[in-house]
Amino acid sequence: MNIDLYFTPLQIQDELALQNKTVIVVDVLRASTTIATALKNGARVIIPTASVENAVKYASTLEPDSFLLCGERGGKIIDGFHLGNSPFEYTEEKVKGKTLIYASTNGSVAITKTKYAKHSIVAGFVNISEVVRFVKENSNDILILCSGKLNRFCIEDAVCGGMIAFLLTNGKSRKRLNMSDSVVASVKLYKSYRKNLLKMLKESEHGRFLIGLGFEDDLRVASEVDSIQIIPVYSDGVIKALR
Repeated sequence: MNIDLYFTPLQIQDELALQNKTVIVVDVLRASTTIATALKNGARVIIPTASVENAVKYASTLEPDSFLLCGERGGKIIDGFHLGNSPFEYTEEKVKGKTLIYASTNGSVAITKTKYAKHSIVAGFVNISEVVRFVKENSNDILILCSGKLNRFCIEDAVCGGMIAFLLTNGKSRKRLNMSDSVVASVKLYKSYRKNLLKMLKESEHGRFLIGLGFEDDLRVASEVDSIQIIPVYSDGVIKALR
């Protein structure tokens, strides 16, 4: 098993080089958490876009009542959009049966960079065991892609990536593993913080930013390990729950 980890999407130099890899996209605060929540609550598909302009352009091709424009800039809902990026907004009443066009600052950008991957999976703490189970059964060449914040390192994504790597490799012989230094470092980070993930989120730079905007409860939701039994898979431009 080969496992690598990128701390930001900027490390992807050639998107075509991902075509034989399983890529696990991590954006704990908050895209991974919100996407899993939306699919759990019945969203038909989620279409990630790399920009607000692309989201609006795509929406213009759909029937008015069939979709919701979703996303944020600077942590706040985009003017004219239906939903922001808090998982609390993505209730069954609002999203069931809808196409969600999703433009977040970091997560949706990272996801769109994985369009050529063999498998592209969205993971957070909330669905981590389901993702690890799928990856163990379907891939031996794995890249964990941390979304970061504005192409800068985020500790919460690294810790989650470290937890994924730890669960993937737990019990395996080191002789059968090929782990990059970034994976080894992230596993050590995870081991340092695993006793209190919520505290880690609250102390993180992005966590403190969200608390300042009034989204402290989002951190609690994002820290709840295995609370959502959903595997979001990105393929052919859309994210669906794996059935």
